[in-house]
Amino acid sequence: MFLLKNIKYRDILDIKQLHIPSDKITCIVGESGSGKTTLLRLLNKMISCTEGEIYYNHNPISQIDSIDLRRDVVMLPQAPAIFPGTIEDNLLVGLRFSEKPLVNQDKLAEILKMVHLNKSPKENASQLSGGEKQRLALGRVILMAPAVFLLDEPSSALDESTEKIIIEQLVDYVKQNHKTLIMVTHSKKIAQTYADYIVEIKNGNLIDKRRE
Repeated sequence: MFLLKNIKYRDILDIKQLHIPSDKITCIVGESGSGKTTLLRLLNKMISCTEGEIYYNHNPISQIDSIDLRRDVVMLPQAPAIFPGTIEDNLLVGLRFSEKPLVNQDKLAEILKMVHLNKSPKENASQLSGGEKQRLALGRVILMAPAVFLLDEPSSALDESTEKIIIEQLVDYVKQNHKTLIMVTHSKKIAQTYADYIVEIKNGNLIDKRRE
């Protein structure tokens, strides 16, 4: 899936080699400021490495069109954008941006149930709480059905019980649909419970990669 070789990004990351497999759940852990989010952003060309090369399905991502890559590899930042309009507008905006067919109301209801957002699609998205907005944004990227999900602390605004439910739903979806999930998490418990592989970064260096 992804292969990183001799990657440097400014003075933030220095990774000699890292392989991230397809159809698996990989968690990236480490202290704040260690370079976790930077690594995630490199994987869909939100930023470009200073040195080295990243390969996606054996192709250098430097040679892949950025828009094409981001249709296949979708990133959800820790503080995702919520657009003006309704919950429905926010769910569909990802499909519009990626020029994919829109879905019907039944599918929207299915997605809202998956992310445990008990709201009408016609409600104003700006009225949602921080945790509800995070779940709405997660629903948006699930609806886009990319090959790879890049999630940066997707449950940071959720309480512990809701976090468990949402992560379990997401993991089940990824496994059932043969997707790849690469997730930055502050929670070692989440990583140890759900990850097929754990990547640990300290001060920009890969210090551990193990299969759980």
